[in-house]
Amino acid sequence: MLLSNRVAIVTGAAGGIGGGIATRFAQEGCDVAVVDLNLDGANKKAEELKKLGRDSIAVQADITKSAQVEAMVKKVIEKFGKIDILINTAGTLFDVAMPGTASIADIPEDHWDRLLDINLKGCFLVNKYVVPYMKEKKYGKIVNFSSLGAIFPPAVCPHYNAAKAGIMGMTLDMAAELGPFNITVNSILPGCIVTTFYDKINKSLTKEQADARFANMIDGAPLGRTGTPDDIAGPVLFLASEMSSYVTGVNLSVTGGQPLRSHV
Repeated sequence: MLLSNRVAIVTGAAGGIGGGIATRFAQEGCDVAVVDLNLDGANKKAEELKKLGRDSIAVQADITKSAQVEAMVKKVIEKFGKIDILINTAGTLFDVAMPGTASIADIPEDHWDRLLDINLKGCFLVNKYVVPYMKEKKYGKIVNFSSLGAIFPPAVCPHYNAAKAGIMGMTLDMAAELGPFNITVNSILPGCIVTTFYDKINKSLTKEQADARFANMIDGAPLGRTGTPDDIAGPVLFLASEMSSYVTGVNLSVTGGQPLRSHV
């Protein structure tokens, strides 16, 4: 198994992309700390991972709160004694009290701050408190989550896209700093991955309207389909395993080929 005897923190792991990654890691021999604001969902996922024969704990944390993040990391260390892998999946777009897409002129300042807090500051805080333990062990695999929107916005959404572009810059900086400690840092840029991420905005649509919306989002994608959490879990597994021992500072698009355009 590719992650035998490894310990991972996966944020946002109660479901969706993070949940898919947690399951794949457990299948590959990894013990997983399931971190999420949704404690019931995190507990359910942790129990699923235990049934796969791995040890797992659920930890509730608001990643925008420094004290909660620090306490979460300490709890993982107390349980497992180390952190080999960190997957920063947690993020949001539609949970702010406004539509996910909005002109720069229409975004209230507090909505801008909220999305930057969750999608950029939260990633910073988790990295901040995990990295010292990795430095001590001189080993680590970190995967931050950006978005296709950082480089090819599918819709007008400057607060979300700016946060995700910031993830790319932070990833490059961390890779340069942490390489001498045998810590690799890369990021994933997902495309249109169908999960509960979209439930809030799709709830007012019929199934036909939601399907049309997804079709529009992948218009021109060479592979011609939306993605699944499994489509993301594979590349993340590569970046979290020794298969990528000489890979760092990479912002990897997992988008079905977007923003390429088919000329056929």
